[in-house]
Amino acid sequence: MGKAWLSLSSVLSVPASTANPPRIAVLADSDTRWKWGALTARRIAPSTGAGADAGAGSGTGAAPVLDGFLLRGRATPTPRQLAEVGVEADSLREVTAPEFLRAMARTSYDVLVLALVGGGVQALLHGLKRVWEGRTERPVVVTGYVGVVYEKLADGLLLRHGADLVLANSRQDAERFRAVYEGVGADASSVTEVALPFLGGAPYAGEPEAGGGRPYTVVFAAQPSVPDNRRDRAYLLDRLVRHARLHPGREVLLKLRSKPGEHTTHIEELPYQKLAQRLDPPPNFRLVYGNMGEVLDRTDLMVTVSSTAALESLHRRIPTVVLTDLGVREALGNHHFVGSGCLASWDRLDAGHRPVPDEEWVTRQGVAAGGTPSGGAAYATAFDTARERITALLGLPGGLPPLDPYYTPATAPGYLPGVLARHHLAPDGSPLPGGPAADRAPGPVRQIVRRAARGAYRHGVQRVAPVIRRMGEL
Repeated sequence: MGKAWLSLSSVLSVPASTANPPRIAVLADSDTRWKWGALTARRIAPSTGAGADAGAGSGTGAAPVLDGFLLRGRATPTPRQLAEVGVEADSLREVTAPEFLRAMARTSYDVLVLALVGGGVQALLHGLKRVWEGRTERPVVVTGYVGVVYEKLADGLLLRHGADLVLANSRQDAERFRAVYEGVGADASSVTEVALPFLGGAPYAGEPEAGGGRPYTVVFAAQPSVPDNRRDRAYLLDRLVRHARLHPGREVLLKLRSKPGEHTTHIEELPYQKLAQRLDPPPNFRLVYGNMGEVLDRTDLMVTVSSTAALESLHRRIPTVVLTDLGVREALGNHHFVGSGCLASWDRLDAGHRPVPDEEWVTRQGVAAGGTPSGGAAYATAFDTARERITALLGLPGGLPPLDPYYTPATAPGYLPGVLARHHLAPDGSPLPGGPAADRAPGPVRQIVRRAARGAYRHGVQRVAPVIRRMGEL
């Protein structure tokens, strides 16, 4: 994948395994959303062969053809980030919103997954509604969330309304999503319960024996924007290093999402790598990158503030701690784990505490491996309903109806135009004059300018903005 990325507009081609496989397009705006979108696409693909992919559903038939599109912006994944995610596509290219709409107007797909922030979903829904006017057939449009939904619930959901399926990662989320839609008088039939598509891996086998082949391993899953200030991030780093010193027989890992200069779903102004430069950590403390699933393969204790990695860990029955040191607050997102049995402080961890998750809470989050007696559906069948709904929609006589978002120029005239304008679209979904050209591919000079502009933006976020903020506090 890395070699093909040398030309951002190039396409990776892999021949289809059988004739007439389902065709799926995924549009993502960050590395984590690409991972969610691509894995979700494979799990919900209609008539997907069970053996076609590790993340495939339980249907039968040909493996899907997956075309990937990366929405150009501050968080467009780098080649390293894409390699770390480890999810390949049959083709992959970088686009603006108008360029993507042009591609959708001339190419037929069975399913389109919009793995974007809420505003991006809303803009593309209106743009797609316009480019598909008069068409008797169109793809089933699917969207959802990468992980825990702990902020801007109503805002994010209403911006996603209009997709044929709005995926909820758990029973709890499905109930909340329907309540929001019904509460504003919007159609809630699109809400479909699934699970996070990247759960899996071998169940936790227990602590390593003394003198065994590996040390007891503690992993702290860092988050780009939680917490969002130097003091709190330095505190967490200091406590992690202190834990390593207190337990020299353990391996203590700081799992990082991105390298300085890279962006992920959220902006990271204060990378832990830079904060760690002032420390003199013990030899059993290390910074690590890589696929989270591979890191979890050797984890005995997962620690985080509120990362979705906690759900991956719980799914595998790895002891998991959600920290309370900075409080249990909506701003941190750890309030989502109230009732989980996982809340604890570094003091308790240093003293040897091992949390026991609440089974009912875990089941409602859709992360209990294999389900539980309390009624959670087995993870292996979590995507069956979505797949069946997609198959039924594709078989509707006369094709699918036009997309029908809740927000329109009549219902939200003071909000919607700004949302669409950020993606160079007019209120009717058409490209704005003066925006990125939608009728031709970017030339070499434009590609160079785009890369330079993105680099300048990231430099400003990570270096200039923090300095200005500190000066303002003097």
